[in-house]
Amino acid sequence: MTSSDLQDQLNMKAISLLQEDADKIQKLIEVQMENLATRYCPLYEEVLDTQMYGFSKEVDFAVRAGLLPEGAGKQLVSALERNLAILYEALNKKNGQ
Repeated sequence: MTSSDLQDQLNMKAISLLQEDADKIQKLIEVQMENLATRYCPLYEEVLDTQMYGFSKEVDFAVRAGLLPEGAGKQLVSALERNLAILYEALNKKNGQ
């Protein structure tokens, strides 16, 4: 295996792991959206915020380590941030804010 092959393999593994983490956070967002009509939980918001912060740090590390192109990292974080913004907007509407 060449150095280039190894680098490609590491890059693919990094992207795969980050995508798995992004999917978990997306699932948290979806669960909260499904339950929006029945309950409001500020603690859930804190969990999502903490997860997003941790995820952005994971992506930052992968980019700095050369395992992920910066554009791909920004794309992963931006997609989750958009979905989180939609959730917060829905929560604010529900609570009349």
